[in-house]
Amino acid sequence: MKIGLFFGTYNPVHIGHMVIANYMVEYTDMDQLWMVVTPQNPFKQKESMLKDFDRLHLVNLAIGDDLRLRGSDIEFRLPQPNYTSDSLAYLKEKFPEHEFALIMGADNLNSFHKWKNHDYILEHHEIYVYPRMEANDGGELRNHFKVTYVDAPIMKVSSSFIRKAIKEGKNVNHYMPKDVAAYIDDMGLYR
Repeated sequence: MKIGLFFGTYNPVHIGHMVIANYMVEYTDMDQLWMVVTPQNPFKQKESMLKDFDRLHLVNLAIGDDLRLRGSDIEFRLPQPNYTSDSLAYLKEKFPEHEFALIMGADNLNSFHKWKNHDYILEHHEIYVYPRMEANDGGELRNHFKVTYVDAPIMKVSSSFIRKAIKEGKNVNHYMPKDVAAYIDDMGLYR
């Protein structure tokens, strides 16, 4: 089975994440997509994040009963900070029967050369790249045979915008799946 790995802090998960996830399983050769909740992205601060299992719960609420998607806590058990290369090695060992591909925004492809073991990742995994608002050409990897650009919709919504808006008392219910927005409101999160 070919599984797309969509890593993110998902703090919180929003409609932009879900549109990309849906697009990948509908318009590529992926059989399934795992939304891998990252406890700590080496490039992000941890203070503003909800607890790991709260963010995983929100991802699972967003996925609902869509069997093509799955929330994953695989990085919760790995040393932090989390590096994609370590996670991929762990997944390859744990699930040798699956083929894993990465999903990332075009902005991440521009900085991919800074990632730990980036050459190894590129040698052993395909990378599916979705467009971002910023003009990102992917640099030298733009035409690499392991890199596939997909024509997914561009959504200008971010978790940081949602967190800030909630803190300011704004209604951002339509920026998130209904069950996610309801849970955040009921639990008073991000206030």
